[in-house]
Amino acid sequence: MKPQLRFYLLFFLLFSVSTLLQAQIPQVPLEMEFADLTLRIHPQAQREIQLDVDALYRNPTYFKLKADRVNLYLPIVERELRSQGVPDELKYLVIQESGLVPDAVSTSNAVGFWQFKQGTAEEVGLRVDPQVDERRSIVASTRGAATYLKKHNAALNNWMTAIVSYQMGLGGAKAYFGNQYAGQKIVVVDRNTHWYFKKFLAHRIAYQSSLPVFTATTARLSEVQIQGPTTFASLAKQFGVTEAHLIEFNKWAVNGKVPAGSFTLFYVKSSGLPEGPVANQSQITQTTPATIAAVSTPFKSANSYPKISGNTTKASQRKQILVNNLEGVQAPANTTTSEFSEEIGMREKRFLRLNDLPETEKVDQGAYYYTEKKRPSAEADTHVVEAGETLWSISQKYGIRLASLKSKNRIRKDADLRQGMVLNLKESRKRGEEIPMYQEPASAPPTPSSSSSQVTASPTQSKESTPSSATESSHTVRAGETLFSISKKYGITVEELKQLNGIGSQNLITVGQKLRILIR
Repeated sequence: MKPQLRFYLLFFLLFSVSTLLQAQIPQVPLEMEFADLTLRIHPQAQREIQLDVDALYRNPTYFKLKADRVNLYLPIVERELRSQGVPDELKYLVIQESGLVPDAVSTSNAVGFWQFKQGTAEEVGLRVDPQVDERRSIVASTRGAATYLKKHNAALNNWMTAIVSYQMGLGGAKAYFGNQYAGQKIVVVDRNTHWYFKKFLAHRIAYQSSLPVFTATTARLSEVQIQGPTTFASLAKQFGVTEAHLIEFNKWAVNGKVPAGSFTLFYVKSSGLPEGPVANQSQITQTTPATIAAVSTPFKSANSYPKISGNTTKASQRKQILVNNLEGVQAPANTTTSEFSEEIGMREKRFLRLNDLPETEKVDQGAYYYTEKKRPSAEADTHVVEAGETLWSISQKYGIRLASLKSKNRIRKDADLRQGMVLNLKESRKRGEEIPMYQEPASAPPTPSSSSSQVTASPTQSKESTPSSATESSHTVRAGETLFSISKKYGITVEELKQLNGIGSQNLITVGQKLRILIR
């Protein structure tokens, strides 16, 4: 091969790899929602934040290791922040602080998930002594961080400045910001915005958009209440894991032993349930098998799809939102594919191809469409067919190519769909294998309580009920409002608002939407 040809070939390969990596890296929008704020990002700050996002992606192996920890711990972080009335979007701060390494220690001797110094940890109610260091407990430390952030936000009246106060303290933040941002709901992020907040936005953008791509584990962190004194060796036998495993996930026990008292034990098991008898325990908080079937089954995941992230206030424009972590847009009105393609600056044939649409199809108001190629497999494992669904609507819901969906399930026509069919979204069905039908599990019988054991509902369980002392009203969503700001207005929690209105995990609401409100 001639040297000149070799040079051009090498250049082409390097350019191709660079382009592929760039396509995987989420891009910083010019506007985004955060807590109860609207952030307008100046182009110079956008470039600065993008450099930090790019740096987080620079080493794919390291990114995936961190993403696996995020997948394991963040559901608990979200739960604890919400329980304390703190927006769960602040969860990305724990990644920025420690990378979710439980025994991380900074140069200033800050320790644990949320990087508390001993004095601050004790101020927010954490136990730190020669036997127990709750800074290394994901539950206890997150509660402490929520208490700290909530107190600072009450004083500063702005979640952006409250985040910066986490780095410089309340006194430092008051001196730095004064009353400039108190009560402000629109914040301009520019070259003068504090570096710590811009670093926070970089972590949010990096992990919010790309976590499902990098994280393949289905393991989850299980919690169970134990009574000490006891040893990890004896607990390991009871829970069917190794002693080293328990030590790895329970760094709060400073010397590797559980002292006298009641503590939360953490371990990873795919089923999420302990095995065998549990001795020396006064209380077990876990889910029953019937609950697992009703709540954790992948068949019930459809309500959280499509997953929408990004600047939802400009969802009808390209490069503003992600639909199932793919670039997409939302149709603002009923129109033709030709007119809509022209509005978003895309050739009609490409738009039709990306969305598996025929030329005669219309664009529906409020529907989401993709502006980049859908994937051969979905993030979810399965989908239960509901009345009125088509193969195309299911493929759009999960961002899976229509041809792949048909091929995986050996089904070609909508006429062959039946309500209750369990379709595969990842694995291909074996030749000759029948498509199973899903049946709603029977409710579990009540569990009798005893002096030695008490079973309570999992944090994922919820009950929709209207207290007799509450009256129902409605609220029409206005521009700039969030679930958090609406919940604060009516004195209810975000979780109550979501449950009452059937809102999924992406917290998506639209301007003009009417929400049910309970006024107590």
